[in-house]
Amino acid sequence: MECVICKHGTTRSSFVTVTLERDNCIVILKQVPADICQNCGEYYLSESVTAEVLQKAEDAVNKGAEVEIIRYVA
Repeated sequence: MECVICKHGTTRSSFVTVTLERDNCIVILKQVPADICQNCGEYYLSESVTAEVLQKAEDAVNKGAEVEIIRYVA
């Protein structure tokens, strides 16, 4: 896939660390599968992975975590 940000790179499958912040809660998800641009480093998550990441982040916020570090497991 051609990168929609830099328009020069192509993507390859790998893993990224996703950091999300809402209110006073920081959620870090490690080893998240993504397609990463080889030129600029922008990453793209699939729809299903995005839904899981957002659900895990929502769960952390709801339980009152200030900092949550999660190793992503599909």
